[in-house]
Amino acid sequence: MLLAARTARAAARAGRTRSLSESATRTTGAVAPEVAAPDVPTDDSAMTPRATVAKLDEHIVGQSAAKRAVAIALRNRWRRQLLGEELKAEIVPKNILMIGPTGCGKTEIARRLSKMANAPFIKVEATKFTEVGFHGRDVDQIIRDLVEASIALTRKRKAEEFRAEAKRLVETRILDTLTGLNAAQATQSSFREMLRKGVLDDRQIDVDLPHQVPQQPQGGVIQLDQSNPISINDFLGRFNQLASQGKGRSERKRMAIRDARPLIEEQELEKLLEGVDINREAVASVEESGIVFIDEIDKIVNASDYRGADASAEGVQRDLLPLIEGSTIQTKYGNVNTDYILFIASGAFHQAKPSDLLAELQGRLPIRVELDALTEADMYRILTEPTNNLIAQQRALLATENVMLEFTDGAVREIARVASLANRTIENIGARRLHTCIERILDDVSFDACDYPPGDLVTIDVDYVKSKVDDMLVASDMSKYIL
Repeated sequence: MLLAARTARAAARAGRTRSLSESATRTTGAVAPEVAAPDVPTDDSAMTPRATVAKLDEHIVGQSAAKRAVAIALRNRWRRQLLGEELKAEIVPKNILMIGPTGCGKTEIARRLSKMANAPFIKVEATKFTEVGFHGRDVDQIIRDLVEASIALTRKRKAEEFRAEAKRLVETRILDTLTGLNAAQATQSSFREMLRKGVLDDRQIDVDLPHQVPQQPQGGVIQLDQSNPISINDFLGRFNQLASQGKGRSERKRMAIRDARPLIEEQELEKLLEGVDINREAVASVEESGIVFIDEIDKIVNASDYRGADASAEGVQRDLLPLIEGSTIQTKYGNVNTDYILFIASGAFHQAKPSDLLAELQGRLPIRVELDALTEADMYRILTEPTNNLIAQQRALLATENVMLEFTDGAVREIARVASLANRTIENIGARRLHTCIERILDDVSFDACDYPPGDLVTIDVDYVKSKVDDMLVASDMSKYIL
């Protein structure tokens, strides 16, 4: 048996083999794999469609039609920026409607695309909004939240641009504290060299930090003395005075240079960013490159044979019409034009059909992409092909305990088979079913991993997988009949 041969070889190398169960083995002496460093998002907005699809293939299995649609949309944004102002104003993005069962990759495609484009992105649930005039959130809040996300993104991008300058200012400020403002050039050069080598990291210095105003408890109320009425202007004046108390004040603290360096760097970054109109750039970024992903849009669609009023259904669709077609939304940072924002809507459409959407809304989502349900072969590819697949994630987690985890190919195929069968016979939740299977299989291993000797090898094979997940189908199926 292949597993027995592997176990014997592992035992010979390690000198000892212990049984995890009748079909899963642990072997000491194995070297745990290194945990891969996380990907750093880059600005790939100028990538060709083919390169964009290849990048998406690293994380998402299949769904080539959806990948091509979003890749073309991203490239068209780059193409539009190269046009003259007159023609540029006429070209609007072609919004996309993704149709497919849950767990097939709709949300993941949009999320990965936003990271690649380094663009303002927000994901919203269509069911969270109600028609204007009813209690709840109106759809204009989508754009306001998108602007907030853009401000955070713009601020982070600008901070990275100024990071090198801020580090230089930090070094100068620390040197002035250590040597004084009138120190000789040779003295400063000597201290600068020691500072860069880390020799002075434990040296104590005085740092002026902004005064921290104590946080008021949440849910507090302001008490007014009814026997002494005051005008609203007086009240607002006193409130603003209290709110500004402590603003601009600083306090001096003594700390080590290694602790002071990041605090001083943040202060210098704040000073550098004061000269940049972050809000204006963020609003412009939203208008030119913002992406809104509206999930579960099928949940605000009434089936064609339904007639009735619903504040969270057709009313929301009608409110979305001007937003997607192009309108001006008021925010506290200024007016935002939605003409060139890319909208990607998605839904499973189990109970209703895409044709049940309002005709006007269908026209504003001209690109329709159907995503395929995941097959057993797709499940196997999801477990093996993506850069950070589920098995690689579990191996990295156990590597932190210095335990090496291995799955035989037969075990991986059995997991894919069980997940696919459960989706067909119980409820189709797509790739999320794999999370259930993996956690069930590794429950004992994850619980006991901290007690294993360093360097243990844990091998999961077909028999062990079957012993853990076969009863899941029966138990889940019977649970439908238990009240």
